[in-house]
Amino acid sequence: MHIPNRLALGLLLAGVACGALAQQPGADRKIYCWNEGGRRVCGDALPASAVDAERTEISSRSGMATAHVSRALTADERSALDAAALQAKRDAEAEATRKRQELAMVESYATEADLRRAYGERIVLVEEALKTSAMGIDNLRTSLLALLRQAGERELAGQPVAKPLMDSIRSQHGDLQRQLAIRDQQLGEQAALGGDLQAALLRYRELKQPTAANRD
Repeated sequence: MHIPNRLALGLLLAGVACGALAQQPGADRKIYCWNEGGRRVCGDALPASAVDAERTEISSRSGMATAHVSRALTADERSALDAAALQAKRDAEAEATRKRQELAMVESYATEADLRRAYGERIVLVEEALKTSAMGIDNLRTSLLALLRQAGERELAGQPVAKPLMDSIRSQHGDLQRQLAIRDQQLGEQAALGGDLQAALLRYRELKQPTAANRD
């Protein structure tokens, strides 16, 4: 009679010990749940095929979700993310440069008249460059017309146009096209300077106002 009672008591104690051990923090295991082939799959081990998949990690003890892991990015997505990060860095650097330039503008010019004078000097430089370009274009056109006239006269006389003459025509034409491109760029700079001056004056006033208020 006593032996069965001892056996039952031993089994009971073993069950309690196992239950206590299962509730220890170290005994808590993870349950992984992920989508596979359009269906939800859960298990206590993560197969190699699901390592990069989006998944939820659940505590086997509490049954509560403890973490959510996003899927691994593709190569294209990583490249796009890197490109976005690089662009954000460049934008931040450009903004920092703009702020330094604005601060330098406020510190360099005591009055609006000084700022206008500085822009006026830049406008004069562009105008002088345009005059130089115009002279160069006129000279190149005159030279090119003279070469074309020589070639035309030889053709009218039934004579072949020599290679050196043709090479000179091509060279002069190329120089003319390059000079025209430079002139167009200078015209763009000239047109932009007026707008730049107005924007600089507006920003100058905005930045100067707090300084003036502090002095008052």
